[in-house]
Amino acid sequence: MSIKAPMPDHRPDRVPLWKHLALFRADILSTQPVRLYRAKMAEVKLPFLHSVMVNTPDLVRLVLQERPRDFPKSARVREGLRLLLGNSVFVTNGPDWEGQRRIIDPAFEGGRLRHSFPAMWAAAQASAARLRPGLQEIEAEMSHAAADVIFRTLFSIPIEDKTAAQVYHSFRAHQRSAPIVNLAALLRLPRWLPRPFARETRSTAAHIRALITALTEARMQAITAGTAPDDLATKIMTTPDPQTGACFSTGEMVDQVAIFFLAGHETSASALAWALYLVASHPEWQAQLAQEAEVLRPYLDSATAPDFGVLRHMPLIRDTMREALRLYPPVPMLVRETARPEVFRKRKLGRGAQVIVSLWHLGRHEGIWPDPHAFDPERWQRESTKACARDGYLPFSAGPRVCPGAGFAMAEAVLILARLLLDWQFHALPDKRPVPIAHMTVRARDGIWLDCIKR
Repeated sequence: MSIKAPMPDHRPDRVPLWKHLALFRADILSTQPVRLYRAKMAEVKLPFLHSVMVNTPDLVRLVLQERPRDFPKSARVREGLRLLLGNSVFVTNGPDWEGQRRIIDPAFEGGRLRHSFPAMWAAAQASAARLRPGLQEIEAEMSHAAADVIFRTLFSIPIEDKTAAQVYHSFRAHQRSAPIVNLAALLRLPRWLPRPFARETRSTAAHIRALITALTEARMQAITAGTAPDDLATKIMTTPDPQTGACFSTGEMVDQVAIFFLAGHETSASALAWALYLVASHPEWQAQLAQEAEVLRPYLDSATAPDFGVLRHMPLIRDTMREALRLYPPVPMLVRETARPEVFRKRKLGRGAQVIVSLWHLGRHEGIWPDPHAFDPERWQRESTKACARDGYLPFSAGPRVCPGAGFAMAEAVLILARLLLDWQFHALPDKRPVPIAHMTVRARDGIWLDCIKR
C-alpha cells in the first residue's frame, strides 16, 4: 500500500521576498521549499521578522513540553484570528489561558465523551443519509457533518436548526474572506492602531459572534430556569474555576464557543475529507474497513445508539484516521514566540522571535518516518512506529496546550468514517487528484471530489 499521498506545490529554495510574501498570503504550504522535509531547522531573518522552524524532536519537546511558558502563543497569530475568536483559549497565554483550561478540560473527560456519543451517532446517521450517488465534493459534505456534531453535542440542536445553519454558512463565508496573514501579523503595530481587515471578514465575524451570543444567552437563561439540557455547553457554563470559583460570563463563553466551532468543526472536517480521499484511492483497504464497520449494522434501525465501547472493535478505521492525520494534520503549524533570548542549534534568537513547530513537516519528515509520503495505515500496527510517533506525530499538539478535545475528535472521526462506509463506496478520480493548501486548516485547492456509489 505504498502509494504517495498528494502533496502541495513547493517553491524553489530561493525566491524574492515579495514573491515569498505573495505565496504566503495565498497558501502556507506552497511557500515552503522541499528541503524542509529533511531539515533539522530553518531560519528566516528579516528586518520585521525573525522566525525559525524547528524540526528536531529535542527542540519540539523543549518548546511544547519542557518549557512551554517560555514559548507562549505568538501575538502575530492572534492578529489574524481575534475578530472571530476574541479572547478564547486558543489565543490566550499565562493565567488567562490556565483559568480557561481549568473550566474547559472537565467537559472533555472520558465520562463526558461517553455522554456525547449518542449525539455523534445521530450526526453520523444524518451524514450517511445526506450523501447522494454520483460525483460529490466531499469537503463540503464533511464540513456539514462535523458542524452537525458540534451543534448536537454543544447545544443539543442539529445542523438543520435555523441558527445553527446560519452559523455554519457564515463560517464558510468567513473562511473565504479571511487572509492567512495580514499586515499586523507581519509588523508589530501599536494596539491603538486599527487593524486592516476586509469588509466581508469583519462582517462575517460579527455575524457569527452575534449568532453564538444569542445561543449562549438563551442557554444561560435555561440554566437559570433549570431547564437546560445536560450537554457540553451546560457543562462548561456551570463549571467554576476550582481556584477562583468564577464561571464563564456570557461574553467569555461566546469566545470559547467560537473556538469550539473552529477547532471542533473545521479541523474534523479536514481530517475526515482527507481520510475519505485516501480510502477511496485504495479500494482493497476500503473493503477491509467496510467489513470492520459491520459492527455498527445492528444499530442502523435501532432506537438505541451504539455504546462508546464499539470504537474498540474498529482498530483499522482508527489507524486509517491516524495515518490521515499524520499526512494531513488539520492545523499544519503551531506558532510560538520566545519570551527571552534563546540559542537553537547555535543560532541566537532574541526575545519575541517566532518559533514554528510544523506538524505538517514533522508528520512527513524523512529523518523520522520510513516512506514518509506514502499512505500506509498498517504502519500503526508495527512496533517501530511508536518511536516515530513519539517524535513526529503531533496532530493535536503536545504538552500543557494539547487539544482538550483530542479524544472527542478521534471518536467522532472513526464513528463517521465507519458509518459512511457501511452505506457507501468511494472512488477517487485520476483527473481530480487534490492539491493540499493551508488556510485556517489543510484543505484541497479545488476541493476533494469522489464518486459515491450506494452499497
